[in-house]
Amino acid sequence: MIWLIGCNGMLGSELGRIFTQKNIPWVGSDREVDITDPDALESFAQSHDQSANRTGYTTSKKIVPGKITCVINCAAYTDMMLAEENPEEADRVNNEGALNVARTTRKIGAKLIHISTSCIYDGRASNPYGEESPKLPFSVYGKTKLDGENAIQKEMTQYYILRTSWLYGSSGNNFVKSLLQGAMSKDSVQVANDMVGTPTSVEDFASVIVKIIETSQNATSLFGKNSAIPYGLYNYASQGMTTKFEFAKKVMEFAQKYRKISSPCRFDPLPSSDIPSERLFPRYAVLDCGKIYSALKMKVPAWDVGLERFIKNGLQLNSF
Repeated sequence: MIWLIGCNGMLGSELGRIFTQKNIPWVGSDREVDITDPDALESFAQSHDQSANRTGYTTSKKIVPGKITCVINCAAYTDMMLAEENPEEADRVNNEGALNVARTTRKIGAKLIHISTSCIYDGRASNPYGEESPKLPFSVYGKTKLDGENAIQKEMTQYYILRTSWLYGSSGNNFVKSLLQGAMSKDSVQVANDMVGTPTSVEDFASVIVKIIETSQNATSLFGKNSAIPYGLYNYASQGMTTKFEFAKKVMEFAQKYRKISSPCRFDPLPSSDIPSERLFPRYAVLDCGKIYSALKMKVPAWDVGLERFIKNGLQLNSF
């Protein structure tokens, strides 16, 4: 059984949907189980693990007995501007909370999948960042997420830390949602023209996480084609790269194509330093994802393919 922490967030909601669709037993927790409280995590784990003679529940309330074999930590303090004002709270969630989750996961004998970010890099590179590239975060959010990564690696060995970039989806705060909200209420929207990255659909990222879980569960050998992918750090994003300005134009193009928005909106290109909400993000956030592409041997869509699919099939403006 999978324990999904942060099940109501953008990524957690998508993972829960896929798990239910695939009949994968899972149990979710969100703010009601505070990851900064080790006792709360321990209590939840003990009450939902078959090894403690308990049962778990899916969101549909069906009883699904099973031992927790995998914990996915999607919980994080993600508001970058608030993190600058509340560094101690951001550290409690992103660093201490990650350590608490790792300790609980190790105690129950499960593996951990932890979600991290391209904000651990400084954004000054001109080539894609690899897993071992220097980490020089300049925001409180990036620093606390990196500290959380390091805490996990010191605490346990059975982990997958997945860094991603420019993630978007129907729920939670993200660029696509903010852009379309602005386009529906304004004649023009300011967009950074000096930021480069890879837009990544939450659906595609969730599919990769599920693939990691399935290969681990179905592994029949320690090495070779029937083995699970090795534990460790992995970058994941869609194929290709673009500027945030070109990204915005594609969002509008697809939104009009599939009649998600009635009238076009003008985008005003500005340097990211002139847009308060963008100042804390790395200007260059392109990830080298060759390691995970090779390990999973799965086809990864180009960023614009994933974006078009999302806007055509998954975007519900009334959910904004």
